[in-house]
Amino acid sequence: MTAYVLKAEPLTRDEFAPFGEVIDTDGAEHFPINRGTIERFHDLARVDAGEGGAALISIVECSHVAGVPLRVPLVERHLLGSQAFVPLGGAPMCVVVAPAGESVGPEDLRAFVGNGSQGVNYRRGTWHMPLVAFEKGQRFVVVDRGGPEDDCEERVFDASLEITVDTGFLPSPGV
Repeated sequence: MTAYVLKAEPLTRDEFAPFGEVIDTDGAEHFPINRGTIERFHDLARVDAGEGGAALISIVECSHVAGVPLRVPLVERHLLGSQAFVPLGGAPMCVVVAPAGESVGPEDLRAFVGNGSQGVNYRRGTWHMPLVAFEKGQRFVVVDRGGPEDDCEERVFDASLEITVDTGFLPSPGV
């Protein structure tokens, strides 16, 4: 069995830039609206719905909790539009990504851990692990493309590969 261990990195705008945008208010353009009763953090990520698509805003709730170590059995990509995930409730999130391209292998993967107030917007075609929760019932706002076409391609890694993520700086997942 071949083993790959991804060392999770803190989620920062610069390091995540090849894969999309970090959705975070820290350092973002902002200004007051509604007579100063609300601060708007403006244009945090660009929704790419592609030709003939529409932007969808959804909330998802995870019923499972990621195991330790976090295993990466597959990645997926969306060729017709971007896809964003923003955690609700302040729990950290781990994302595993690889650059857009026809092929993807364990050597292409990178892992990032957000601080619980950050989200991500995957660029069109970016390979990424399906959503993983660290707390049971963890919710996320999802912004992605809707349309008549199927827009999810999966690559399942060979069972002889053991791909794990070292999230050493995170507490054990909650239940």
